Amino acid sequence: METARITVIGAGYVGLVTGVCLANSGHDVTCVDVDAAKIEMLSSGSSPIYEPGIVELLAKTSASGRLRFATPQDGWAPLLGDIVFVAVGTPMAESGAADLTAVREVVQTVAATTDHPFTLVMKSTVPPGTGRDLVSRFLDDSPHPIGYVSNPEFLREGRALEDWYHTDRVVLGSDDPSALDAVEALYEEVDATVLRTDIASAETIKYASNAFLATKISFINEIANVCDAAGARIDDVSVGVGLDSRIGPQFLNAGIGYGGSCFPKDVRALDFISSESGYSFELVKAVIEVNARQRTLPVDALRRTLGDLSGARIAVLGLTFKPDTDDVRESPAIDIIASLVAEGASVLAYDPLASHVILPEGASRVDDAWTALTGANAVVLVTEWSEFVGLDWTRAAAAMAAPKIVFDGRNALDANALEAAGVRYMAVGRDGCHRRHDH
Repeated sequence: METARITVIGAGYVGLVTGVCLANSGHDVTCVDVDAAKIEMLSSGSSPIYEPGIVELLAKTSASGRLRFATPQDGWAPLLGDIVFVAVGTPMAESGAADLTAVREVVQTVAATTDHPFTLVMKSTVPPGTGRDLVSRFLDDSPHPIGYVSNPEFLREGRALEDWYHTDRVVLGSDDPSALDAVEALYEEVDATVLRTDIASAETIKYASNAFLATKISFINEIANVCDAAGARIDDVSVGVGLDSRIGPQFLNAGIGYGGSCFPKDVRALDFISSESGYSFELVKAVIEVNARQRTLPVDALRRTLGDLSGARIAVLGLTFKPDTDDVRESPAIDIIASLVAEGASVLAYDPLASHVILPEGASRVDDAWTALTGANAVVLVTEWSEFVGLDWTRAAAAMAAPKIVFDGRNALDANALEAAGVRYMAVGRDGCHRRHDH
């Protein structure tokens, strides 16, 4: 393997994983970020994100000398390698569009200041057509030739390192064959299909993939609501549907909907892109609507059962959008807590990692599950951390106050065991029929 000199711009979630994995493969990597505090943290061996295995790989690659961290305070040119990955944020604007301010600033700056040719690789998620626009606006006028490759990421938070080395596909989009060759060579240790295509198609693949997965989630949540109305059991329906090889079992877990940094942003961006192009993408609009509605289910269920929620004490277990991450972006928990507080409830929330989240006034974050549970009239399970799934629910029931309701927002708990422990169990697509099954 030929060692490449690589620069990764943006030391956030995608950039840091990209940097440590490429350094682990033997390349010479410099991660650059304008956040000096983040660079100092990384240089000392600490990670600004929680991701299983990242700290160990960070220590290994830093100790080897293959991974370094820097800010551009002394200029960009000395920091730029032969291959430059752009992994800066593209947050969602109010309109739903992707905010490309940081991407454009970085590309314009490095194109204007480089003192040598290089290949620019876009890891940030950008709308179709962005790459061609960046090339025509900035790269074509650079004093040195710059190749452009779109290389969307498909990393799952909580399993990012595994996904890097064991991904289903590596997507590379470019009109420059030599640039494609250079970037494909970086993935020679990855056992995956490599798809070489044009820039706009590569950009579209990212949005289409996330929109399809979000659609599966919203679809099974709609089926769960049908199950509640028809007296069916969503667990069995999901298994039966997933056994069809054309469909598969993944993303068929009913619950209170998706969150995180990717699905909500990318699905809304695809809706915006379509509308701007004059096309109304009705399926995507429905996916967004269904996902928003799912977040109302716990509050609606508690209101039906308890009546007026004013003065009720509610425990919320889980603040992150999924287990094994500290990411609370677009987490259903935030909307659910805000709704409960608006109804007059007193909310105590606990999460094993999300210590940095700011909760609405009227809600408090506590340091353990038992503090949240003690005296609670109801519990809403938002994140299926193993700590919660394996909780001693008999002890929990004894600590709670009447009427002792548990709303399982992820269908992760054993319904019969909880009711045997003395709580009233509620879930998504399971209500009223779980007693007929021995699972």
